[in-house]
Amino acid sequence: MKILAIETATMLGSAALLDDKEGLIGEVRVNISVAHAERLMPSVDYLLGASRISIKEIDVFAVSIGPGSFTGLRIGLTTAKGFAYSTGKPIVPVPTLDAFARAMHFSSYQLCPMLDARKNEVYAALYRYEDGLCKKIMSETVVRPADFLKDIKESTVFMGEGAKICRQLIEDTLGSNAIFAPPSRMVPAASTVAETAIDILKQGLTVDPISLAPFYIRKSEAETHWKG
Repeated sequence: MKILAIETATMLGSAALLDDKEGLIGEVRVNISVAHAERLMPSVDYLLGASRISIKEIDVFAVSIGPGSFTGLRIGLTTAKGFAYSTGKPIVPVPTLDAFARAMHFSSYQLCPMLDARKNEVYAALYRYEDGLCKKIMSETVVRPADFLKDIKESTVFMGEGAKICRQLIEDTLGSNAIFAPPSRMVPAASTVAETAIDILKQGLTVDPISLAPFYIRKSEAETHWKG
């Protein structure tokens, strides 16, 4: 089973091809100030061309569903839906922070993926590896970093742009309990979106692409200010 996964929750966009038997076929990750709308399709085209795999050979499309950048999530989901509709293949929405936490395989420490939510807030959740599985111990939330950190009492690995922005606050609050992931694990990746999608498929979970929408947690600026 071949999976094409898309991750556009942050400025770093990525696309990955994974075979559930052969493993990772390829991944393109680019962290530049160019809109996802301009670089996502070229990245997918390059990945498919370099792998010598046609879009018709893809069995499943997986997409990072949020939380994250409102615009990025919409572009990623729209692209994945387009692929699913045109090929008749299923689409699997993957919670962004669930996939992100998988980057620190089998860590003995508590894991905290943290993304910038603007307005001096972050998107965050807590995970822990137990019995070889990455288990969510606190659901996704949007919160002020200081309020979130005051309840953490153990060594925790922080990941993501939110952790980079709040690094000094995290170190001042947690001291030696603050651990930061290496650069290659500080950003979400489409490869872990694909890996998480396989687990979701094994559970037999299916989604109607028509009703599928990004998981924003909070309303967008447009929704907040809209009056009708």
